[in-house]
Amino acid sequence: MAEADGGIRRLVLAHGRDRARAMVQPEQRPLVDIAAQVLSDDNGKIGISYSGFCLTSLPHKRLPDDQPWEKRGHRVTLLVEPGRMKRGYGPAKMVGVPYGARARMILLYLQTQAVRTGSREVELGRSLHDWLGRMGLAWGGETGKALREQAARIAACSLKFFWEGEDASGWEAGRFVRSGLRFHNYSGDERQSDLWEDRVVLDEAFYDALRQHPVPLREAALRELADRSASLDLYIWLAYRLHNLSGPTPVRWAALREQFGTTYSELRFFRRDFPKMLSPAVSAYPEARVELEEDGVVLHPSPPPVSARVVSIGSPKARRTLPPKTGG
Repeated sequence: MAEADGGIRRLVLAHGRDRARAMVQPEQRPLVDIAAQVLSDDNGKIGISYSGFCLTSLPHKRLPDDQPWEKRGHRVTLLVEPGRMKRGYGPAKMVGVPYGARARMILLYLQTQAVRTGSREVELGRSLHDWLGRMGLAWGGETGKALREQAARIAACSLKFFWEGEDASGWEAGRFVRSGLRFHNYSGDERQSDLWEDRVVLDEAFYDALRQHPVPLREAALRELADRSASLDLYIWLAYRLHNLSGPTPVRWAALREQFGTTYSELRFFRRDFPKMLSPAVSAYPEARVELEEDGVVLHPSPPPVSARVVSIGSPKARRTLPPKTGG
């Protein structure tokens, strides 16, 4: 067996970033940087994801605008269907499903703020602009264009989770958001926080499920993986799974491909590329113990990425300690 990150974290802890960079191959230096940034983070800020997104995910690349997305994970399936959006006086146009890292970062912000405030009304404006800045997503140019496009897709699409097993539950097809999440068209306006409407309202069913099953994540790790959608999905999956395990758990290539490699036509190509996706995720999760082997990966019980998992819900006086999740 081989460690998924090649022992990068131990090198950083033992020798520091600069010396560790000099001790590894050039292609491993970005992993050293990821591990060093997360290990040196003293802010302790967290992000939140709904548990369903830990076991499924959005597409990484653009689909035809009329094509739905179905993604199967461990005992859960996500179905996202495109919707229509009307602008001006013209006919409503089909808007495809959200995809890629930008869509994931917008959704992570919405989920994090909703759980922190205990409200499905999430303020945008300066708060969103600041959060995206912390994620390294500078406003303007191609980044701003990509964010606007993904926001429109999130606002237009509908989603449904199908759960399996004794605790199976789901909801009627709803949306990520019920209203809001549109940009004002302030051409040349440098007040970047004003490009968003004041607030967005999450779909009630989605918000209720999120409150019942939130998964805390390390904000520093999200920042380091903000441009790596595949690694981001793997990090969120590991954050959900590892601390629930009672012993070493093998996951075979077929299962890994079903969840993380459905776009690969052949398993051998997925096996070739998977370590490149996994290494950044494990580097961003210093506590994770994951080993690559010939048949797939072996997951070992590991501490969660956020040790003090206390999240404010509702009023400042109402605080809830997030319990360990089971299954998946």
